[in-house]
Amino acid sequence: MPATQTSSQPEPILEVKQVHAGYVEGVDILQGINLVLRPGELITVIGANGAGKSTLAKTIFGLVPVRSGQVIFDRQNIVGLKPDQVVCRGMGYVPQVSNVFPSLTVSENLDMGAYLAEGDLKTLKQNIYESFPVLAQRRNQWAGTLSGGERQMLAMGRALMLSPKLLILDEPSAALSPILVQDIFDLVQRINATGTAIILVEQNARKALAIADRGYVLDSGRDRFEGKGTDLLNDPKIAELYLGIGNINLDDPKQPIDQESTNQPAQNPDLETTPTSSDAEAPS
Repeated sequence: MPATQTSSQPEPILEVKQVHAGYVEGVDILQGINLVLRPGELITVIGANGAGKSTLAKTIFGLVPVRSGQVIFDRQNIVGLKPDQVVCRGMGYVPQVSNVFPSLTVSENLDMGAYLAEGDLKTLKQNIYESFPVLAQRRNQWAGTLSGGERQMLAMGRALMLSPKLLILDEPSAALSPILVQDIFDLVQRINATGTAIILVEQNARKALAIADRGYVLDSGRDRFEGKGTDLLNDPKIAELYLGIGNINLDDPKQPIDQESTNQPAQNPDLETTPTSSDAEAPS
């Protein structure tokens, strides 16, 4: 069930409440999504291909219209705001594709990320170079000539130029080699360690759940399950039903959990993990 606030928990920095959203009028991709993110928290969103993961990220950032529901960011409802207005309020977003300006240099790409910055641009860029040494080495190189991993780092670095309170990453490990995937996940953890809250939308569910404080499992536009990342990772029923794996060995680090290749699962009434409220409201 959705996380509830207690006296020991900080007030959420983001709350998605019963959101219905979609690209075409009358067709909702998200069907009553609920999500809670607290300051400094790292959560991951996983699910089958077409479950609504990337649509959720875009909806939060203002790229997909909300039909009903609320998106509360830093105590304000941001539904209806344009992406640049959302950025002004302290949110960063790194899309899966087309996330750099290929005809600009690395340095110029970072400049584009600082168009609203009030501080010294040179200092801001130096901070990024210290966090991403490879970008410092490539600062005068055209972004279009970078490797896939370097492009992803540049996209992250540009989003961090304004020191956002929340960073949304849409499948940052997509199409990368295993070595680069690990580098990206290490980088995500380092960014989170600085206090930046992160929503990690990922196809590599095993790695994402392993580093996340909490995870959400999406299915057909609904948040079916929510729990601690390790709890979801080690629940064989969720792995089998929602990640398309039968008889898995959760102790084998070489065995990936790739939900993108699965079909949408059927409901299982014996599943012990507690469903979220949107699941409870879904028609049978």
